[in-house]
Amino acid sequence: MNSHIILRVVGKFLIPLIIIFGLYVHFHGDFGPGGGFQAGVIVAAGVILYALLFGLKACKQAVPPSWIRIGMTVGVLFYVGTGLVTWMLGGKFLDFDVLHPATDHPLGQHIGIIFVELGVLFTVATVMVAIFYAFGSRQPQIMDDEKDF
Repeated sequence: MNSHIILRVVGKFLIPLIIIFGLYVHFHGDFGPGGGFQAGVIVAAGVILYALLFGLKACKQAVPPSWIRIGMTVGVLFYVGTGLVTWMLGGKFLDFDVLHPATDHPLGQHIGIIFVELGVLFTVATVMVAIFYAFGSRQPQIMDDEKDF
């Protein structure tokens, strides 16, 4: 891959834009199409592009597998934590109206959706990267009957 310098330069330019676009999709998700799942896949695609351009070893140095495990945990905790906060404030699980009790303004809904979708973003992005790491780190197995070729 050393001979593909143009791909690496363009990739270094595009990867931050991909991550920013993923964040845009996340934060625009409660006003239009998008949300945590789509944003998570977009962010994971940026990390996977980095791995394809610079190698899996370099990607694991930039985004260590321990960060991936932490990200999966944090994502689930954001989701469940938002539900527990609404429950402790006297509402039902994931009833966002209790986050801002004014009946004429849906601010509680926006706050709740942002935190739930943030949890989904973390979880989806890190699980996608974990799956890529698992498949990319796998060593090929050569069967005895294939050695003759």
